[in-house]
Order: sequence, then C-alpha cells, then structure tokens
Amino acid sequence: MKKVREMSNLQQRIIAGALGALVLGLCIYLDPLSAALLLTAIAIFTQWEFYGLLGMDGNYPFRLIGTFIGAASVMITYLVMENDLPLGVFLLLFPLFSLLFILKLYHHAHKPFIDVALTVTGVVYIAFSFALLLMSSYQATGRYSPGSLLGFLLLLWASDVGAYFAGKAFGKRKLFERVSPKKTWEGLAGGALLSILVALLLPQLLGVWSWSQWMTMSVIIVVFGSYGDLVESQFKRSLKIKDSGSLIPGHGGFMDRFDGLLLAAPFIAVYCYFISNF
Repeated sequence: MKKVREMSNLQQRIIAGALGALVLGLCIYLDPLSAALLLTAIAIFTQWEFYGLLGMDGNYPFRLIGTFIGAASVMITYLVMENDLPLGVFLLLFPLFSLLFILKLYHHAHKPFIDVALTVTGVVYIAFSFALLLMSSYQATGRYSPGSLLGFLLLLWASDVGAYFAGKAFGKRKLFERVSPKKTWEGLAGGALLSILVALLLPQLLGVWSWSQWMTMSVIIVVFGSYGDLVESQFKRSLKIKDSGSLIPGHGGFMDRFDGLLLAAPFIAVYCYFISNF
C-alpha cells in the first residue's frame, strides 16, 4: 500500500512538474510582459501562503497589503528594466511600507511592530527574490533575455530533481538532521551533479551566458538553493506542518516548490550584475 501511495505521489509530481514547466516556458518566451506577469502571479501565491502560515502561529501580518506591495515590486521592476526608467521609481514602494505602521494604529494588535516586521519580511524574502530574478534576465544584453530566465529555472529544477532521486536511491548521511531529517549529503551531491550537467548543455541550448558563467550560476543555485530549502524546512518545523500548502499536486504549496529560488535569486542577481557591468 505504501508503494502505491509513493508511486501515486511521484506520478503527481511528474505530471504537475511537466505542466508547470510548459506554462512557465510559454510565458517566458511569449514576451517580457507575460514573463513579468507570471513571476508576479507566483510571488502573489507564495506570499499569500507565507502570511497564512504566519497566522497559524498567532501573528497578524497585513496579508492583503503585503501581497499587494510584493506584486507591485515585481511589476515596477519590469517597468524599470523594460523602459529604462530611473531606479528612483522604486521609491514608490516606500510610502506603502510607511503605511503599514499607520494602519496598525487602527488595528488592536498585541505586538504591532512584530506584525509590521513580518509583513515586510514577506515582501523582502519572497517578492524581492522574484523581482531580482526578473532583473537578472535583463543583465546579459540590457534587454529581456528569455534564455536567462529559463536557464535559471532549469538549473533550479535540475538541482531539485537530482536531489530527490539521489536521496531516494542512495541517501544515508544526514545533511541537516535537526531541521530536515530526510535530506542527505547523497541527495545534495545528486542535485549538484544533475545541475552541473544541465549547465554544460545551456550554452548550446540557450546561449546568453558562457559555459563558465552557467557553471558558476549552477554552483550558486545548488548551494543557496539548498539553504533555501533548509530555511523553509525550519519554518515548517516551527509550525509543525509537512507542506506549506496543497495547490500543486505532488509538490505541496508554492513555497515548497520555489523555496530554493528565494535564497538563490539575490546571489544570482549580484553575480549577473557584476559580470555584465564590470
């Protein structure tokens, strides 16, 4: 019976993953606006999920306003990058952050500053990561590059898939047992190997970046993507839950699916910026 459940879960993962990859690929290659709207939608679902989980622990972040600020940050990034607008446009976000403190005056909360801090954390931790990923897709040529954005996601998926199957088949040595008992060093090695193999193919398949640059991005994604996975595991363990949600069959919630990206994206953005401008 256990085998049947495992196979069923694996089939759900494969089907949901294939459909998700198809939708993502189509949106990424359609045009810059569709890619921006796609990342905005994912940020909205992920952030909404995050605030909901915080509420389980007795907190009261501004779920709607925080998610709106997050969505706005991704779309403002698109407008700035696509239209070569000055970075000062991002100043539009700061009055929204200030508004959170004012609104808490009218909300009888036991710990108002903690609620505001958690709201801002959701924007920075989740929405800013998607905004930075979008920004990185403009760094290679100064214009939107679908190959860059797809390549980042392919490396992330390869790391996840390699870690999943290598961990299932060979996992023995615990990677970080206190936080995530099921994750192993063998799984990490499998994820790194598959991600590096994909990086070797990306110059021929997508171009954009050189072989050494894709390889460096692969290492960044494996290392910080793994930390992102562990950070989310720690968050879920503190709430005593298995998955962040159930919207994606076989994968759990949006945070479960994109947790690695949330910590890897800022490092990818910095790397892409420096190799493109210096």
